[in-house]
Amino acid sequence: MIRSILVVAVCMFVLVAASPVRVGYEVGDTVADFKLKNTDGKMVALSDYKEAKGAIVIFDCNTCPYSKAYNNRIVALGKKYTSKTFPLILVQSNDPSISPGDSYDEMVKYAANHGYDFPYLFDETQNVAKNFGATNTPHAFVLKKDGSAFKVAYIGAIDDNAKDASAVTKRYVEDAVDAVTNNKAAATTKTKAIGCTIKWAE
Repeated sequence: MIRSILVVAVCMFVLVAASPVRVGYEVGDTVADFKLKNTDGKMVALSDYKEAKGAIVIFDCNTCPYSKAYNNRIVALGKKYTSKTFPLILVQSNDPSISPGDSYDEMVKYAANHGYDFPYLFDETQNVAKNFGATNTPHAFVLKKDGSAFKVAYIGAIDDNAKDASAVTKRYVEDAVDAVTNNKAAATTKTKAIGCTIKWAE
């Protein structure tokens, strides 16, 4: 009897150990509200956007070559989709002790130099990036408003060409936003985010 119990216990342990650990949101998940410091010194929360149809959340930074290559395209997204209907929110999660060029003070300078008219938020604890499951810069999440909640509609790359904006053929974020705005599901809901890895605190 005892032997049988031990065998069952071992089997249960193996099954639990073999189960994949889920990290971050998947398409359809409800996003927890967050509040982070913007480069203008004010706190910005996802829940501030009560009238929005959704939101574009992009994990980004100052220093990554991929982020720099996408910068003009990110600014264009901010201009295309207004803050009232579909706000663009950038989140910087790199640990400044590992990447000094991504400190809050450097974020302030970067936002000013690039004419950001959308939030650029400092995820100092890195908890927001962990909750989202963000791994790269840039890493995009398109959210759909469902009542008072925001749900994930798309995860991944901004478009299909990280190196050359003129060679882009698929604009994943724009297509997802347009689908959500028209109460439709995005044709593509998940792609691989191409960019630098987030610099996690040690």
